[in-house]
Amino acid sequence: MEKNDIIIIHGTDYKDMAKKVLEAADVAGRIGDRTRSVGLKPNLVTSRAPETGATTHAELLEGAIEYLQEHGFKDICIMEGSWVGEITPNAFREAGYDRVVKKYGVPFYDLQRDSYKEYDARGMKIKVCDRAMNIGYMINMPVLKGHCQTIVTCALKNNKGTIPNSEKRRFHTLGLHKPIAHLNTVARNDFILVDNICGDLDFEEGGNPVEMDRVLGFLDPVLCDTFVSESMGYDKSDIEYIVRAEQLGVGSTDLEHANIIYLNEPVSGRSMRRKTRRVEALERYIDADDACSACYGSLIYAMDRLNDRGMLGKGTKKVCIGQGYKGKTGELGVGSCTACFKKSLKGCPPKARDMLEFLEENL
Repeated sequence: MEKNDIIIIHGTDYKDMAKKVLEAADVAGRIGDRTRSVGLKPNLVTSRAPETGATTHAELLEGAIEYLQEHGFKDICIMEGSWVGEITPNAFREAGYDRVVKKYGVPFYDLQRDSYKEYDARGMKIKVCDRAMNIGYMINMPVLKGHCQTIVTCALKNNKGTIPNSEKRRFHTLGLHKPIAHLNTVARNDFILVDNICGDLDFEEGGNPVEMDRVLGFLDPVLCDTFVSESMGYDKSDIEYIVRAEQLGVGSTDLEHANIIYLNEPVSGRSMRRKTRRVEALERYIDADDACSACYGSLIYAMDRLNDRGMLGKGTKKVCIGQGYKGKTGELGVGSCTACFKKSLKGCPPKARDMLEFLEENL
């Protein structure tokens, strides 16, 4: 796997999907020495189940641990520190991680209780937990979701869980963007396994999950966050810490030269999890027929951006989406399945950013 590669897999067997992404990236080969310690850093920001769109699914941890153990690695651990005001072990149990550590015999470390040292992070002094810095290889496992302050949170911001609570408080006084970018000049991002299963629309604590049923793999955390931002309908320039991180040499925002590796094709027929009222309100403007989760989820993100701009309301045209429209004609559609429509956006699936621009011109 190269630095500009993006691995994407679709489905609902999340444990198997995680294993396949790690295999495609040859993570075992990248780690090398089987005696090397490997850390898994999920997102356990708060005590909410992964189905709410807030925390990393336990199945991804299972897949990562099975993959590593099958390749001969024995020194594996999970580590995380929840946000200030939350007790990490409570979030650990709510996400089902207690069953994971028991099943596979791996330890979990609460970074809220860890020792720490101060580092020079490209001109900014930042304290980072010792266990996170001393691990041999770190697999960052963020949730792709919205955030009320930084707009988007994924790989770069997930490393905020590796700093002590006192530093988390200071980050907020500094406005988050600058310290997050500087933190990632010293924090470990050896591999990034993204939970893009059902992240929240715009709130780190969850509550409005958007079904996508995808798992993503990256080597570059800046490329990761640039890609997921566009997947949610934003430009990299909308997310200050992404631009700052690139300027600090953490990674690249160059999606134009990224190489997307699809391990399979999206499957039509979404699992139809229970929806919140907010998502149901956005769905009033969509006509879906056998739509894939990834395409449909991107359209929900785009519709949410349009709603923020006051462009949805009585009389708004409905947007068609889904494999049920293949070969059919119509007025307005997104995705390659609506190619015969008068106005159609290509892509399988198109990014929410592209959907947003297309719908702004044609609604």
